[in-house]
Amino acid sequence: MTNSELLRGHGLPRFEAIDASQVKAHIPSLINDLGEQLSTLESTLQQRLADNTPLSWDEVMTPLHLLGERLRWSWGVVSHLNGVCNSPELREAHAAQQPDVVRFGNRAGQSQVIHQALESLQQNPSHPLDSTQIRILDAELLSMRHRGVGLSGAVQESFNEASEKLASLSTRFSNHVLDATQGWTLLVDDADQLKGMPERALQALAAAAKEAGDQQQDGQDPSAEDGPWRLGLDMPRYLPVLTHADNRSLRETVYRAQVSRASSGELDNTPLIEEILDLRTHQAARLGYQNWAERSLASKMADNVGAVEQLLEELRVAALPVAEQEIDELKTCARRHGATEADDFSPWDVSYWAEKLRQERFNLNQEALRPWFPLPQVLDGLFHLCERLFSIKIEAADGDAPIWHQDVRFFKVNDQDGHPLAAFYLDPFSRPASKRGGAWMDECLNRSRNSEGELTHPVAYLICNQTPPSGDIPSLMSFEEVETLFHEFGHGLQHMLTTVEHPQAAGINNVEWDAVELPSQFMENWCLDRHTLMGMARHWQTGEPLPEEDYNKLRNSRTFMQGCGTLRQVHFALTDLRLHSTWTPELGQSPDAFRRKIADSTTVLPPIPEDRFLCAFGHIFSGGYSAGYYSYKWAEVLSADAFAAFEEVGLDQEENVQATGQRFRNTVLSLGGSQRPADVYKSFRGRTASTDALIRHSGLAAAGR
Repeated sequence: MTNSELLRGHGLPRFEAIDASQVKAHIPSLINDLGEQLSTLESTLQQRLADNTPLSWDEVMTPLHLLGERLRWSWGVVSHLNGVCNSPELREAHAAQQPDVVRFGNRAGQSQVIHQALESLQQNPSHPLDSTQIRILDAELLSMRHRGVGLSGAVQESFNEASEKLASLSTRFSNHVLDATQGWTLLVDDADQLKGMPERALQALAAAAKEAGDQQQDGQDPSAEDGPWRLGLDMPRYLPVLTHADNRSLRETVYRAQVSRASSGELDNTPLIEEILDLRTHQAARLGYQNWAERSLASKMADNVGAVEQLLEELRVAALPVAEQEIDELKTCARRHGATEADDFSPWDVSYWAEKLRQERFNLNQEALRPWFPLPQVLDGLFHLCERLFSIKIEAADGDAPIWHQDVRFFKVNDQDGHPLAAFYLDPFSRPASKRGGAWMDECLNRSRNSEGELTHPVAYLICNQTPPSGDIPSLMSFEEVETLFHEFGHGLQHMLTTVEHPQAAGINNVEWDAVELPSQFMENWCLDRHTLMGMARHWQTGEPLPEEDYNKLRNSRTFMQGCGTLRQVHFALTDLRLHSTWTPELGQSPDAFRRKIADSTTVLPPIPEDRFLCAFGHIFSGGYSAGYYSYKWAEVLSADAFAAFEEVGLDQEENVQATGQRFRNTVLSLGGSQRPADVYKSFRGRTASTDALIRHSGLAAAGR
């Protein structure tokens, strides 16, 4: 086997040594090697099955896991770099090798010998299996069913072709969104057009102009004060315009560009959406399911489509009247200011007037709070919270690990005695030209032991897209960016603090999709905890703490626009669920028209004609959330109820808080996928979750009754 950095299959990747040529040269040999190892394993298991003697876990599951882990490590690095260091060369190499990766997965997932061995192990193991092993085995058998092991002949061939096609379409969809986001910019050279914009945002837009090579007529570099300024659709440039620009026409222009991304020309995702949905429907039917949503929910915590519909309907009924009232309040605010849009209120007015009303009602200017949230200070606050709650120590270890970009940092996680537990990479800043938008956590290394008993500590990727530093000014975070960082770190904690000995169920592995957001959303709750917030919010220049009145404003504004926020999530979740449960081409209705029908009862301001949101709905068409977007709300019930456990013991009662935090670590963060999520949660809380805390936290209690 070659010594290529791409094929090492263990340890921290040497990112700088992995490029498109390596992908092209070495992924084929890796797939070939793994294919040979799979054949050998099949031969061994075939012989053992013929002997008709009980099989052991180490004969079946261990070698199967090692095969999968080798592929996960290598292809995982390629996919990671494709997301954070995207280039035409890497994109082409990724697309070229993806079909072979999918084919190998199908071959392993459809192996009759392995399936027979798993069933034999399940029914008659040589040694009794523990509860975690039984759960892993059940999940693996379901996974093989979903990968087509029960199919044969032409049906299986069609299934495999569709699997490859779906993987290719998903990648194309994501690339189109990235290219469309990068491809739209607007150069503004008249300062009057940008009135109302905060200084920090203008600096970012001027920096973007400089990077694009825009020059003033006198040859001077662009400046925040004099311009020019280059607008874009990446969130750090898009949101400030929608929220602060007084020029309504400019807001409209940028909004229309944002909601119509990837919906025309060579980057049009419209045909891809129909093809993806149609292929998924046929895949589900081949597996014996009525639709893709039913197939998706077979491996989730929610029992069925009806249970999800019921949850979303409860939230819709609670949120809709609140959202209608909120929009009326925004219109009233606009009238008070003499704005003409009060009688023609449009989607590009919502963020702008919401910010005005927020300032009026709470005297709270979100932009003005940024200086109190420099990234280094926020990290200190986050790490201190984790040390309080979970008895760990987090220390910077920059230089101890290879990185893929100069902005990337590396940290180590130890127990209180200094023994290593885990590590993580943090890639915090937006890079529109090469990094996909959004925020996510992914696995670099999983917790496992080799045959000699040596432990591999878990390592996580934590990726955000927040405002980068500018000159001597550090990354000054919005409160939403603070919440996003805490959210992703919650995912990281479940990955890093696992104590499960079976790697197939360690960390987030084998955790049902609609429960995996519990730790992340749980961590968001701490952003408004007094001890946590006031401990990290200090002015980046003076070191002064956040004024008490500003803390109170943040707390009091917690439920501001929550009706609209909740309704928005219900709209996304219901659209996703119904596209995958009831939409078919035979309806004679496009997915876009289908979504607009759902919008009749899930939006206050209907989508404008140019709104082609589905064309950029990466979560369900190029991420893992197909028929699963509801998971955010499902898990939010769990996370709000979990935080309520701390509220009940008293957030100012340090000893009680630490004891509750330790219990959270020993259950939710530690047990991972080793038990059913409902059982893990009950171990922490002593009961099943209640929706009361979420309704209370969201300020929807009155409307929901």
